[in-house]
Amino acid sequence: MPMAPERHRSSATLLALVYAALVLYASLYPFVGWRWPPGQSLGALVALPSALYQSPFDVSSNLLGYLPLSALITVASLRSGMRARSAVLLALMLSVLLSFSCELLQQFVPGRVPAREDLAMNAAGAAAGTLVALALHASGLVDRWNTLRARWFSGDAAVALALLVLWPVGLLFPAPVPLGLGQVGERLREVLAQTLEGVPWAEPTYELLVAAAPAAAPLRPLTESLIVALGLLAPVLVAYSVVAPGWRRLVMALGAGALAMGAMALSTALNFGPDHIWAWLGPRTLPGLVLGTALSILLVPMPRRLVAGIGLVALTGLVVGVAQAPADPYFAQRLLAWEQGRFVRFHGLAQWIGWLWPYAAMAWLLSRLGGRK
Repeated sequence: MPMAPERHRSSATLLALVYAALVLYASLYPFVGWRWPPGQSLGALVALPSALYQSPFDVSSNLLGYLPLSALITVASLRSGMRARSAVLLALMLSVLLSFSCELLQQFVPGRVPAREDLAMNAAGAAAGTLVALALHASGLVDRWNTLRARWFSGDAAVALALLVLWPVGLLFPAPVPLGLGQVGERLREVLAQTLEGVPWAEPTYELLVAAAPAAAPLRPLTESLIVALGLLAPVLVAYSVVAPGWRRLVMALGAGALAMGAMALSTALNFGPDHIWAWLGPRTLPGLVLGTALSILLVPMPRRLVAGIGLVALTGLVVGVAQAPADPYFAQRLLAWEQGRFVRFHGLAQWIGWLWPYAAMAWLLSRLGGRK
């Protein structure tokens, strides 16, 4: 009896899960000061308050924020074999449920302003997202993407594709070195110190954590260039792990370089303004980009398992190098601008992706080494 063809795992499912987690983070940021809303009954909380005022930015962000989520859920459901009506209902139900949960929980976070109008706009955005997904499906673009994916990538490429989509988002958060993702050590130290503060048995550890660390020495030009090269090489090798040797890998390498240029230019424009869009492309960055591109081209013919091993080495070097990088004189100023501006929630999303992306990529490449392929 012939076996049914194996259905490839859709990257839309993983992207929908990641996007939902980021929406939850953005909705409840900064996660401090939780308390029961004064004078509010449970019924009043569930009913949600009415907004006194909504700016055009609030309306547009609430409308557009849930459009990608419902579109991804719809596409993932259709890819799993679900009928269109069921896929739409599932996407709407999950999106509205997430929106209502966020609006409900926002009432417990000081500084957040929940409103039933936000829920309505989120629901409208979710409905628009399902229509977009259905239009793409009806036009055949989803099937064309599936055909293209089958030609370019291996069948188990869902995680790698999700990582490649998230990589440029992480680049938007200010980093001390261009393309230098993964600088999470200092943040972990701060969180651990706050957790152990006032704990009697952990006092020696707490004092060690809060002790002033010696100022990091400026990176040498060669070191900074190597970090840039590794920052470009890392996503390329993630792509190589699911792309067969050949000209398609060369396209992925050149595409990664173009994507890195675009993401860094956008990040610089957001931080310093459009007049300084290429300020990041200095005498240390350009050699790193050239070196990263050259290494990517040299590795085009390498087998996937070897590529995965080299990728782990590259990511380890990237994380170690970035951990030693001091903040440049404008780094704190840029962070302050992000944290006090209207992009505060997006700042948090890009920050977490930039922190965690190298480690997620390491886990993926390690699974490739341990697998059969």
